[in-house]
Amino acid sequence: MREGIHPDYGPVVFRDRAARHAFLTRSTMTSDRVIEWEDGNTYPVVDVEISNVSHPFYTGTARVLDTAGRVERFERRYGKRGGA
Repeated sequence: MREGIHPDYGPVVFRDRAARHAFLTRSTMTSDRVIEWEDGNTYPVVDVEISNVSHPFYTGTARVLDTAGRVERFERRYGKRGGA
């Protein structure tokens, strides 16, 4: 890799505001705000709206679409395909 063209890659805390959950990882994102982590060190903190802790897919609260009902409604409205 060429020197001087890549952003710094270091530890960052991502904080999910909806679930009040935070996790430490490595990223190229930066922030002016810092937080003291469980290990006693301070890291930049990035607030996110949603993460795996609060996302409906991962929490099991996702709604399943009724695709069969949608197909039947389409066929009633426009007719079945290949009526030969």
